[in-house]
Amino acid sequence: MARRPVTGTAAAGAAGVMVRPQPCALAAAAALAVLCAFYYAGSGGIVFHDVDVLTEKLLPVVETMQRLFSAGSGTYYSDSIFFLSLAMHRVMPKEISRIIQVDLDVEYRTNIRELFEEFDNFPEGAVIGIAHEMQPVYRHILWQYRKEHPGTRVGEPPPDGMPGFNSGVLLLDLEAMRHSDLYNRLLDPGAIQQLANKFHFKGHLGDQDFFSLVGMEHPELFHILDCTWNRQLCTWWREHGYSEIFDRYFRCDGHIKIYHGNCNTPIPEE
Repeated sequence: MARRPVTGTAAAGAAGVMVRPQPCALAAAAALAVLCAFYYAGSGGIVFHDVDVLTEKLLPVVETMQRLFSAGSGTYYSDSIFFLSLAMHRVMPKEISRIIQVDLDVEYRTNIRELFEEFDNFPEGAVIGIAHEMQPVYRHILWQYRKEHPGTRVGEPPPDGMPGFNSGVLLLDLEAMRHSDLYNRLLDPGAIQQLANKFHFKGHLGDQDFFSLVGMEHPELFHILDCTWNRQLCTWWREHGYSEIFDRYFRCDGHIKIYHGNCNTPIPEE
């Protein structure tokens, strides 16, 4: 039987860090149990969660998101584990108030405690911390909406545009997510379908498609992390039709704190 990978979190106080697998990790972990492993402060050890059990609890949410934000059954981002972050606040114990989720293909160049401190910078109403996508992928996906709305900021590069988000580094304020009526309404299948229809949105990148779509309509739900916290290295879209504007998305100034080797891109040596 095919198996999903083990995913782990290490807690600090009432918070934790969850590492999410990437395609190569999924293949390498084929023989592992269908479990997520979380270490909670005060729990006395590691608590294991069956991914299928978590999915069952969130089935209406997960099924809708899989349909809207994956390339179809059997594709990498169709796996339910890539949609649990959207409603983690509904399955995690109440004593867990904050989680940092990172992809496996990242490398820290600073102490992760500094990233936890970003929670203190959330503006009122924000529930998730996330960095911008550094390729024009959402400019591409949202072509029809952009055509119908000339001059829109949607899909445009920073600092003034709305390029969408990359979920390789996520700060989930579970307590804020639990208490946000707006965020929880957007998890309703009908609400998110209506939003997808408005923007003519059909994604293929899992949870980051959801966050990107919601961010186009409700940016107040997000604390924008500086690009140095998720310095993505993938340049796929530079060679696929967007060479002239690519660097406007890809530029990132400042000391890099987390490198993200997406698209299997090698991470620079220190």
